[in-house]
Amino acid sequence: MAENGLAGQTSPYLLQHVQNPVNWQPWGEPALRRAAEEDKPIFLSIGYAACHWCHVMERESFENDEIAAYLNEHFISIKVDREERPDIDEIYMHAVQLLTGAGGWPLTAFLTPDLKPFAGGTYFPPEDRYGRIGFPALLRRVVEVWESDRARVDEAGNSLTERLIEIAAAESAPSDGSPVGRDLSEVAFREWTSRFDARWGGFGAAPKFPADAALTLLLREARREGDASARRIATTTLDGMANGGLFDHLGGGFARYSVDDPWLVPHFEKMLYNQALLVPVYLEGWQLTEADGYRQVVERTLDFVRREMTDPGGGFWSSLDADSEGVEGKFYVWSKQQVEKLLGDDAERFCEAYDVSAAGNFEGANILNRIEPGWPDENDEAFLAPLRAKLLAKRGERIRPGTDDKVLTSWNGLMISAYCRAYQQFGRAEDLASAQAAAQFIVDEMMHDDRLRASWRAGQAAQNGYLDDYAFFGRALLDLFESDGRVDWLELSVRLADSLLKHFRDERGLFFFTSDDHEQLLTRNRSQHDGALPAGGAVATQWLQRLAQQSAVERFAEAARQSLAAHRPLVERTPGAFANMLLAAEEASRLQVEIAINGEPEAAETQPMLDELRRRRRFDWAVAVGRSEASALLKGRISDEASVQVEAYLCRNGSCQRPTSDPIEFGRMLDALLLEQI
Repeated sequence: MAENGLAGQTSPYLLQHVQNPVNWQPWGEPALRRAAEEDKPIFLSIGYAACHWCHVMERESFENDEIAAYLNEHFISIKVDREERPDIDEIYMHAVQLLTGAGGWPLTAFLTPDLKPFAGGTYFPPEDRYGRIGFPALLRRVVEVWESDRARVDEAGNSLTERLIEIAAAESAPSDGSPVGRDLSEVAFREWTSRFDARWGGFGAAPKFPADAALTLLLREARREGDASARRIATTTLDGMANGGLFDHLGGGFARYSVDDPWLVPHFEKMLYNQALLVPVYLEGWQLTEADGYRQVVERTLDFVRREMTDPGGGFWSSLDADSEGVEGKFYVWSKQQVEKLLGDDAERFCEAYDVSAAGNFEGANILNRIEPGWPDENDEAFLAPLRAKLLAKRGERIRPGTDDKVLTSWNGLMISAYCRAYQQFGRAEDLASAQAAAQFIVDEMMHDDRLRASWRAGQAAQNGYLDDYAFFGRALLDLFESDGRVDWLELSVRLADSLLKHFRDERGLFFFTSDDHEQLLTRNRSQHDGALPAGGAVATQWLQRLAQQSAVERFAEAARQSLAAHRPLVERTPGAFANMLLAAEEASRLQVEIAINGEPEAAETQPMLDELRRRRRFDWAVAVGRSEASALLKGRISDEASVQVEAYLCRNGSCQRPTSDPIEFGRMLDALLLEQI
């Protein structure tokens, strides 16, 4: 079959469509110029490789010769991978939400040649059904109005574009200089409490998405304030997600969301960012409860990413598809007969433990879950673990879901941080090695002159880096420095922070999503509230205030303060949508803890100090380990005395205790600090 204009692209999502009869073009000057020259409307279709309904619309419409012929005659059809071009996706998602009140993928938008949206939606079936207009009928309607009433098209496009510009401008509301503070966190707590599902955990009704930053705030509230309600909401939700089918009980890792209230039935796609965002939450849950089930979630999720989502070069891949053999979830479900054949006499106990029955719990098959019994105790785990390994090995013989093997700088930054925090807590060397390898991959393949590229695949780096790339990866470099003491990570984090301030920050202290030298689009949006990913502006704020502690560079501290002040009018409107900015504010207002360990990170004599720290670690402490004064925490504390092999310093709000070379004494100091922070 002949290939269309997507030939030569590297995005797995775009390449999924390369043999469609639709004459797809990638976003770029040639396709846009052709639309203007031929005076045709642009049909813009946006999706991603793991998107189930994107696959459905492709099979139903984009592989249909008749529909394709109509598109080719009347439209310039452009296909965009939302993960490669989140800037384009955000603009036209806003447009579709304004037009229809809803959004999602596949995103369907119709544009004038000057890129103004005038009609759109999400998934459309091949004929009228589900209360939706069929896609062919929609195309005919668009062509009719385009050819007979261009004034109406232009009016709609101009009106919608003006509204998008107004929204972008409203993202920069005037501020009186007051920072985001505790009062707004309390409003968010009340909002989350009112929406809490007391039976199953989570917030609101299905579909349920993991609310990572909200859960982190609640866990910290429970730990520091002894808030029983915050503890109940957070742990009920963590238990619900881990026990249900959202968590892969064989292979580890989480699906993107649950389609039902009990977290049983996932939307089976696995995204890298879900693993990256949930690992730190379960780590904080472990800090609060020391529940072994939470540690299992962390380690099995990290093992899954290392095993199934890691490029040979060290970077992390983007996603695993929901579908295999054209069926959603087929790779993951089991019949009771299959389990019995594989496990023999052990099958009955396994089936009881994981809710496996002849009738099934999902379309006649079984999603493994532990909703009823909860996490296995130590004795059960010793019995069940080898049985899970047998099923996992057998599952590996099945036809696998598709893998989107592009490497995204932003998502890799999140995953590097997750591996680092797990290493800081539990000390598994393989977790640190995974973080180091991924970071080096980004540096080698996706960075030049302190500027980042957003996406990489098949040896090609593409797209100017976005705010998320700088914020997520810059923070990850700081996490790496606090894990292995390598000064080059800290120095690189400083350089990226300067690039961020130069190319993304506005005069009020907010952050644009695109750089000042990025391709010009309809609007230049800022990154404010959280979505599936943390808001880039919030993560940048967290990063800058932590970096100021490590580097003693005042411009980073001042930029963080200005961001907290500039964001307050926005956060006041809907505090619950700004959980990551509330986290930044919480970290700025709490006791500032700095811990410096003067000793080689890998040296045997340093390990007892690190062990004491690891048992009590909190992720809002600034930590430096090593013998370099590049970190402000170590400056002036490097001893030349041969008798001093390791010294630990503990400082609170700039007031430091006497250093100690005794790990036991260091542990006592940390215990006293934890009591002070409660």
